[in-house]
Amino acid sequence: MIEVIGFDADDTLWHNEVLYHQAKDELGVMLADYRHPREIIEQLDQTEVKNIAYYGYGIKSFTLSMIETAIRVSGGKVTAEEIDEIITIAKRMLSAPVELHSGVKATLESLSGNYALMLITKGDQFEQERKIRISGISHFFQYIEVVGEKSQSSYRKILGQYDIDPARFLMVGNSLRSDVLPVLKIGGQAVFIPNETTWFHENADQEEFSDFEFTEIENISQLPEFLTGKSL
Repeated sequence: MIEVIGFDADDTLWHNEVLYHQAKDELGVMLADYRHPREIIEQLDQTEVKNIAYYGYGIKSFTLSMIETAIRVSGGKVTAEEIDEIITIAKRMLSAPVELHSGVKATLESLSGNYALMLITKGDQFEQERKIRISGISHFFQYIEVVGEKSQSSYRKILGQYDIDPARFLMVGNSLRSDVLPVLKIGGQAVFIPNETTWFHENADQEEFSDFEFTEIENISQLPEFLTGKSL
């Protein structure tokens, strides 16, 4: 019996990765005199993943990766004006409005009467708190957690903190790596909502799911219907 439903935020409740795609395209055009835009974006992708261990997730980390990429692809010739333009892109990302996915408010309102809802998002604390604050949906959640990484240990810690049995917990998100697999591994349940703009780093090897089962739906509006087949 599910009692608590956890929701990922970025690209599950609201659009996020599209901002990164736009920034990458801008960086490619900006540095096109040094290298082909496609090569620049590929270099940025590699740098961004490598830098997670140093800076974590979020726009500030992404900005440092853009600057590092600019230095590398230009052979150190990137100008102060170009660095300033990168910073301008980052500030625009950090001040972008939060655009909810279709059906989010109606779904949360429908579920909040029967389940305790939890928001679990990873990334920069300041950045995530801002998005949560201006999203207009924070009042639906009984619990809100911002973590540096979503892993088996972080989920165990959160559920333990609120005395939530993993068997009674369902996680909903667009990332197989962060929202589905670690929850299944600790004995919880998961619903996967694919998003065409999901960051490639959030994918997972299908072989890792050989011993687990999870549900996939097309959009969040289908979640209440899925849950009607389960006891409240």
